[in-house]
Amino acid sequence: MAWFNRKDKGIQTPTAEKKESPDGLWYKTPSGNIIHMRELKNNCYVCPDDDYHVRIGSTEYFEILFDKKEYTELEEGMESADPLKFVDTKKYPERIAASQKKTGLKDAVRVATGKLNGSEIVIGCMDFSFIGGSMGSVVGEKIARAIDYAIEVERPFLMISKSGGARMMEAGISLMQLAKISGKLNLLDKKNIPYISLLTDPTTGGVTASFAMLGDFNIAEPGALIGFAGPRVIRETIGKDLPKGFQSAEFVRDHGFLDFIVDRRQLKSKITTLLKLLTK
Repeated sequence: MAWFNRKDKGIQTPTAEKKESPDGLWYKTPSGNIIHMRELKNNCYVCPDDDYHVRIGSTEYFEILFDKKEYTELEEGMESADPLKFVDTKKYPERIAASQKKTGLKDAVRVATGKLNGSEIVIGCMDFSFIGGSMGSVVGEKIARAIDYAIEVERPFLMISKSGGARMMEAGISLMQLAKISGKLNLLDKKNIPYISLLTDPTTGGVTASFAMLGDFNIAEPGALIGFAGPRVIRETIGKDLPKGFQSAEFVRDHGFLDFIVDRRQLKSKITTLLKLLTK
């Protein structure tokens, strides 16, 4: 049974006592490159070997963008109600509670204010991990109130979108948020306060069809999926094969719907430059 034991300089370690690497210590990109999570985090969650941008949430974006990782969260206690008494495979309140327990989030967006390279800013960031980043009444209300706050204190507004679209459990109430946020952005524009929209992977549905495309600058991360309906739905509707790379950030930019694409490692400096241009 000696081959069940590990021998190192005369010291035997039974296989049962062998320590395994903890889960989440390494990350493997779609191209097969493997990177240590510590190195990945220090590189803004971008794999240095192939520049693959890992999906991250509001916590990571806030740490990347706010100076010294310091910020004040706004409207953090807001939660969805169940005005339609919606039930699919489970009741809507049960689905909300399960997502809250799993993610530690109240809903699919967080908004905060702080400094970015020394300048005050308000940032909203969606979390895809919470019911696919779907936009319900809480998402719409928190973004609307963040814009109101930006107007009140005269600070630029940055919206980081990552969403599957409207939340079906809130039906028409969800769709109303598109008009509400768009109206608030119009008020922001009338006050000449800058609005930058960052589209990340994925940004789809009603979010793309409204506030995600209304920025003074519309920018995106490399390789992000951006569109309204999914590729399969479009293919079946028009009865044609879609172009290669259809709905990638690069394709969308080349067809005039984005201003440019920004590597996440350069995001903070690029936003600083854009805000200086818009302020002037």
